[in-house]
Amino acid sequence: MKGILNLYKPKGMSSAAAVGKARRILGVKTAGHFGTLDPAGEGVLLIGVGRAARLFDFFLKGEKRYEAVFTFGYQTDTLDGEGAVVKVSEIIPTAVDIGDALRSFVGNNMQLPPAYSAKSLNGVRAYTLARRGEEIELKPAAVQIFDAQLLGYNSPAARVLIRCSSGTYIRSICRDVAEKLNSAATMTAIKRVASGAFKVENSISFKELEAKKGVMLIPLEYVLKDLPQVCLDGSFKKRLDNGVRISVLDTEMTLPKSDFTLYADGELYGIAHIIDGKIAIKTLLKD
Repeated sequence: MKGILNLYKPKGMSSAAAVGKARRILGVKTAGHFGTLDPAGEGVLLIGVGRAARLFDFFLKGEKRYEAVFTFGYQTDTLDGEGAVVKVSEIIPTAVDIGDALRSFVGNNMQLPPAYSAKSLNGVRAYTLARRGEEIELKPAAVQIFDAQLLGYNSPAARVLIRCSSGTYIRSICRDVAEKLNSAATMTAIKRVASGAFKVENSISFKELEAKKGVMLIPLEYVLKDLPQVCLDGSFKKRLDNGVRISVLDTEMTLPKSDFTLYADGELYGIAHIIDGKIAIKTLLKD
């Protein structure tokens, strides 16, 4: 069994726990998610099942879209509603000010991750160190925000939409917007409404997964349909199985310069690219 599961992760469950539950329901040994969603968050959690779990790097680069609630007036140590209050402010900005501040972050940013995050310091997760009360010095990371806008405002709670690159912390945007407005804020709700082309309205609940199991998996042939395709006949399959790199000249084809999906004898073999004039398998996907 292999494919992509567009799972609706409920609130109160870690991404790792969600993967574990999906794996048990499907009865598979191998599965992995393509981007952590905080336990307090809900929405789209993409899971690669079987060989599809190898597509982590392919999916990690995709754009993410979130709807979140930024509540002004206080900030917690975790930057979300689960933490302890560490800062308060009597300054509650207007809707106009919040909208302007959000838009100012559109573009390339160097973002400081939250102390309570899955970032690793010397092999230890930052949240583990934070819970121990240890000093944490995380380095700002480059992120890209494609869109940031105010959807609604019931003071002091602002509902926002963020479109961003992978690795962006919405909690950090909340903190930074508030600081720009000389206020304090905490992210009190978050929903991932899209990851790449996968949308929340097409996501699958655990109940649906239990009822239909593997039928709910999206085939890799469909997931990878936008990549160029190269189809080789059966005479090349044995050579590929033996790890032999096939010369571009042997195929008598004009092959893409970028990554492409390689089919051999009608079967999706993997994602490949050209190295030194030969076809090299980048990600093996065949059973």
